[in-house]
Amino acid sequence: MTNKTLKIEGMTCAACARRVEKAAGKLAGVTEAGVNLATEKLSFRYDPSQIRISEIKKAIENAGYQVLDEETTVDIDKEKKEEEMKLLWRRFLISAIFTIPLLYISMGHMIGLPLPDFLSPMMNPLAYALSQLFLTIPVVLAGKHFYIVGFKSLFRRSPNMDSLIAIGTSAAVLYGIFATVQIFLGNASYAHDLYFESAGVILTLITLGKYLESVSKGKTSEAIKKLMGLTPKTAIVIKDDQEIEMAIEEVEVGDIILVKPGEKMPVDGEVVFGTTSVDESMLTGESIPVEKNVGDGIIGASINKNGTIRYRATKVGKDTALAQIIKLVEDAQGSKAPIAKMADVISGYFVPIVISLAVISGLAWYLSGETAEFALTIFISVLVIACPCALGLATPTAIMVGTGKGAEYGVLIKSGAALETAHQIQTVVFDKTGTITEGKPQVTDVIPIPGITETELLQWAASAEKGSEHPLGEAIVQGAEAQGVPVMKLDYFQAIPGQGIEVMIEAKKLLLGNRKLMEERKISLGDLEEHAQELAGAGKTPMYIAMDEKIAGIIAVADTVKENSKKAIEKLHEMGIEVAMITGDNRKTAEAIGKQVGIDRILAEVLPQDKAEEVKKLQEEGKKVAMVGDGINDAPALAQADIGIAIGSGTDVAMESADIVLMRSDLMDVPTAIDLSKKTIRNIKQNLFWAFGYNTLGIPIAMGVLHIFGGPLLNPMIAGAAMSFSSVSVVSNALRLKGYKPLR
Repeated sequence: MTNKTLKIEGMTCAACARRVEKAAGKLAGVTEAGVNLATEKLSFRYDPSQIRISEIKKAIENAGYQVLDEETTVDIDKEKKEEEMKLLWRRFLISAIFTIPLLYISMGHMIGLPLPDFLSPMMNPLAYALSQLFLTIPVVLAGKHFYIVGFKSLFRRSPNMDSLIAIGTSAAVLYGIFATVQIFLGNASYAHDLYFESAGVILTLITLGKYLESVSKGKTSEAIKKLMGLTPKTAIVIKDDQEIEMAIEEVEVGDIILVKPGEKMPVDGEVVFGTTSVDESMLTGESIPVEKNVGDGIIGASINKNGTIRYRATKVGKDTALAQIIKLVEDAQGSKAPIAKMADVISGYFVPIVISLAVISGLAWYLSGETAEFALTIFISVLVIACPCALGLATPTAIMVGTGKGAEYGVLIKSGAALETAHQIQTVVFDKTGTITEGKPQVTDVIPIPGITETELLQWAASAEKGSEHPLGEAIVQGAEAQGVPVMKLDYFQAIPGQGIEVMIEAKKLLLGNRKLMEERKISLGDLEEHAQELAGAGKTPMYIAMDEKIAGIIAVADTVKENSKKAIEKLHEMGIEVAMITGDNRKTAEAIGKQVGIDRILAEVLPQDKAEEVKKLQEEGKKVAMVGDGINDAPALAQADIGIAIGSGTDVAMESADIVLMRSDLMDVPTAIDLSKKTIRNIKQNLFWAFGYNTLGIPIAMGVLHIFGGPLLNPMIAGAAMSFSSVSVVSNALRLKGYKPLR
């Protein structure tokens, strides 16, 4: 199965989106199809052995929509959006220029505004009618898009929002023409039954609504535009000792790139010459520049602050970290939250039901004895007020702003489903090493027996561990190097799995490892027993050193807790979320770390392969579980959890398995991700309530329910204004999320 996204043109409302989904989804070989109306994209999964992309495109085009072939860059996309906004504004201005005098002529005299005799409905009814008709024609021509798309969809038996506007305003214009013919034939009473101003005002207001909507929708995708705009357009590549400036697209893996102070890094790579500090805040949100030396990794689009460096390109084009982030955000913005499915189902049936209600209510009033004009007013009002644009925009706009805002602060939420699930989390499980702790053990205590100095013990231990790849062994070697302690030559080395090492140095046999190793070799700890207990109780790992079968001392190694771990856990507690920690460490050490940061539940001595099983056990208690990890061994647990959260400094495998990726290694981003999810879902619910509530309330009023009890009748022009306002209000409400600030 392959995932693919296509840009679709011509969709105007939720009913259009539903039609495109149906057209693609019913094809053999397509398993999933979802449209995001806000981004105008169709995302689908298909089997290339069963169906070709060209066949899917043809099915969409047969449904009445245009598929854009090119990979739209940020510039092309921006140009198209700006062109669309200019076109809508031009259409609105033309409509307004003709609608204002039209409204004055048709309604002005009713409120006492002066009208010349030759345009007076009493003195010259035919001129009065013809002037309105001639003023309406340019407005109808300016809004021809509504009629082309609307009637095309209607004839294809999949009416949409444009169909409702087209039917309603056509009915008003045609009735106005009929009334004008009657006046021409001498029936002057029809001068009071013209409906031209209704059609003109409805088209003008809806065009204004569409313009405001396009402006708002442009703002929802600003985050992705900012990300896309970060990449420099050119790079300076060193070839044969020459500096050659070339387009970023031409840079290849292995090229040596020169970057001077203040310039952006064109692609990802590894420093081969020079030192500098680099501002990576646009990707990680971390404001402090990061020192870079030979061998350190470079992230494309980060800013070189103060040194000139050369680095080797390791990832270019779509493989760079920035390109991957943009892809993640785009996929998230194009995906659907489960909450959207209800709106999709309803909007699919909505337009045909509205047309039926408009016809039924118009006929009912006419048959009950009301005039044809009265019935027509009801018919037009129901059609115009019920447009389901707000329904189609309610969810995607909020998801676009929410995921975009997250990306701005280094919290990458990979799908709408993840965004929705995150706000329901009841338990967060943190992996210990590299997540709660730095993952870089350090020597904290050196305790020798009498007769041996601390420096001697550290020297023997570091010399023994020099050949070891174990993190605790590396910590001892680094501890010795930091103190300038020289290492001695090894004569013999043997690793003892799960226990430690055995070595020979200067004809002395050294054993270095855990308590189990000492017990197996029957080495008594003597007076060091008490020290060992104290160290373990303080969350440190004691390493025992024996020389010629006698205990020589203990070196304690501890993994330091990350600066924000305690604060993040406190914030989660404030949100009413239980916090658990999972680790392979012994229970005593795990409990000491847990106590330090305020963990509720400790899952200690868990083997890497059993982490997913522990998550499953928590889920079986009926809890929604989030797992936070950074390593390859966390991947199964991240996939098992309801929400997998990967620390961005971790491995690609962990990031691939996760639903949310935290670009910084700051655990405060975990409560931020959950809080952002809560705020976004609340915004979606507000939008859906407004969209559903508006239609539920508006349709009965338009049908004349209030009029039955002596109340007012809804004017079609007011219905048009209300319909436009509903869409703009939903998008504006979603834009409130742009003010979101991360928890600190």
